[in-house]
Amino acid sequence: MSFRDWRSRVQDILTAIDEIQQCTTGVSFEDFMANRIVMKAALYDYMIIGEASRNIPLEVQALAPQIPWRLMNNMRNVVAHEYFQVELEIVWDSIQNDLPLLIPQLQELLNQEAEGN
Repeated sequence: MSFRDWRSRVQDILTAIDEIQQCTTGVSFEDFMANRIVMKAALYDYMIIGEASRNIPLEVQALAPQIPWRLMNNMRNVVAHEYFQVELEIVWDSIQNDLPLLIPQLQELLNQEAEGN
């Protein structure tokens, strides 16, 4: 995989996080549960996050061990293959608490690589 490929995948993750945040900002959990369009959009973006993270080379993942690469891929697998078992409370908690933390970590990975470190 080329340099550009993994960076593009990290950018895909950042874009998916941004899209989730755009459709859930100012939304309560009850509204999230009631709005199937928003809920499905968020789940779709989780699949993008997981698929992109799965395709980032292990040596790049090793540069940022604080990023939960495996968990991102696991979330994708649940949404894609075990959709009937998705616990929306966990998804909501992740939207509120986990995704905001990923943004600076992913940006730092991109910056670290750009600086040649």
